[in-house]
Amino acid sequence: MSTPRSFRQSRFQRPPGACEILLVRHGESAPYVEGDPHPLVDGQGDPPLDPNGEHQAELVAERLVSTGEPIAAVYVTTMQRTHQTAAPLLERLGMEPIVEPDLREVHLGDWEGGEFRRRMLENDPIAVEVSVRGRWDVIPGAEPTEAFAERVRAGIERIVAAHPDEVVVAVVHGGVIGQVVSIATGATGFSFVGADNASISHVVVADDRWIVRCYNDTSHLSPTFTVAGEPLV
Repeated sequence: MSTPRSFRQSRFQRPPGACEILLVRHGESAPYVEGDPHPLVDGQGDPPLDPNGEHQAELVAERLVSTGEPIAAVYVTTMQRTHQTAAPLLERLGMEPIVEPDLREVHLGDWEGGEFRRRMLENDPIAVEVSVRGRWDVIPGAEPTEAFAERVRAGIERIVAAHPDEVVVAVVHGGVIGQVVSIATGATGFSFVGADNASISHVVVADDRWIVRCYNDTSHLSPTFTVAGEPLV
């Protein structure tokens, strides 16, 4: 009598030809000072990292290097805060960044340059409507929500096409991360808006199949996070 076969549960395995993308939100950027708007690049606010954001960038680099994961490429956007966040990781890996313009943040129209922050914190009536409706284009002059989703998808698909069976890092923006996870899950509105600065989210893309492995991991930002047994402070 033959022994019945047994089938253990197994860990997730990347589908053949798929690309794993570690989406890193940039570190905390410089505060907006009323009357002193952030500089603009192509009409979008382009603040540098705050000193706290620079520290967060170091923690991200330590985290990603410590995993031993073979990183094939590091992508950034046209915004300086993504370049500055990626810099410590690139230095450790001995790589140069690749710019993917379509993964830049959603254009906030009349609220660019820092005005968005003020309006949201002060519960401006339009800001409330933005949150309730889950649409960026409630803001006057803002990028249409569908156009934003289309270009984010295009940017991710270009990365996937260039890196089958590889792991890449993409240092991007909170709105972009929310859009990617929404595409993957079919969520609507702002279900995934709010990824923390320097957080890591993990998606796997194989053709038309987008798989979310992790969203908003901030464990490396904790005082208890260690590398090689040493705390990062």
